Amino acid sequence: MPKIVLENVTKRWGDFYGADHLNMVIEDQAFITLLGPSGCGKTTTLRMIAGLETPTSGKITIGDQVVFDSETGINVPANERHVGFLFQNYALWPHMTVYKNILFGLQNVKQVMPLHASEAERLSKLSKLVLEYDKIKKADENATDSNGKRDEKKFLICLIDELSISMYSAKEIAALGLEKMDRDEAMKKAKEASDEFAKRFLDESQKIESKGQSVDPKTFDIKDASGKVILKNRRLDKEEMDLKLRHAAKVVKIGEFMDRYPSELSGGQQQRVAIARTLAPGPKVLFMDEPLSNLDAKLRLEMRAELKRLHVETGSTFVYVTHDQLEAMTLATKICLISNGVIQQYDPPLTVYGTPKNLFVADFVGNPAINFIEVKAKEENGIISLDAFDSSIKMKYHPANDLH
Repeated sequence: MPKIVLENVTKRWGDFYGADHLNMVIEDQAFITLLGPSGCGKTTTLRMIAGLETPTSGKITIGDQVVFDSETGINVPANERHVGFLFQNYALWPHMTVYKNILFGLQNVKQVMPLHASEAERLSKLSKLVLEYDKIKKADENATDSNGKRDEKKFLICLIDELSISMYSAKEIAALGLEKMDRDEAMKKAKEASDEFAKRFLDESQKIESKGQSVDPKTFDIKDASGKVILKNRRLDKEEMDLKLRHAAKVVKIGEFMDRYPSELSGGQQQRVAIARTLAPGPKVLFMDEPLSNLDAKLRLEMRAELKRLHVETGSTFVYVTHDQLEAMTLATKICLISNGVIQQYDPPLTVYGTPKNLFVADFVGNPAINFIEVKAKEENGIISLDAFDSSIKMKYHPANDLH
């Protein structure tokens, strides 16, 4: 995953500055929260990095790619920056099932990538996974209720989760009925099935070799006659899409909801679907614009913990917009506090809370809230005398360090 660098990034509408000379480095695998009051420039900053808003000036780098530079005229389109964006409203298609909502994003992925022998890889894995009797049996047990009745759809989902396979492969394993046999009988049939899958794998490999190409035994990428991986501007095939979709669904734990429509889901479940759709293409960076603001208080707490888990599990870089101080403190590895388009402080949460750089930071993140009192100050012999409330209250302050 890449790091993100902003250099003197400015966004101006006439005399109004949405972002004013922002300089910031977002480290690889960091969880950054852009914090500040409404209208301070948080979402504008996020949209500029993602490519949804064009800066007036400055430079933005994601990884080793300059995606915007006002001096050289570089402005890489949003769809070529390989980032994911999670909006405040979930933006789920109401007429599509959960499966089709997640699939929609994958179907629109078209980029230069290696030609991949997906069917050969699938058959190679099946020849090994069909021998995993204990995992197949466990999937059967997880899909069976206390009355001994098995949910067939749940069994397929459990197979997908246990073996990390696509639905197409899960159906082939389920058709063998190994889980209904005792171990010896099942292993005998599994060995026969394994040999059949291995034979089909060889047939698939020979088809590729007949074209003067070869399959890399580790990555299953297709190579030309000179041994170079063939790159092509292409879309994902059905097997690749289903694997990515199922992996994202497993990460956010929505495998059982694939046939439901958004209207049949709770707010938290809809949020998980939106996250899965964003994660499925494997973005370099995940941007989130106040994604929990539509949830109730209890569900927000649950989803905060879920986002922390996702950050650790995916190893992605997260950039998260919020105006909620508690949310920023609990989620972030670093907080970027913004006011009127200017970065006020960019530090770890405890540093922002314990050693604020100015009064705005202290007031915004302080708990309990700070009272501000206007005083007249006079310094004599290193001691500061303070007069407050029209001199009705007098105080003295002894600085820890010499003022001169």
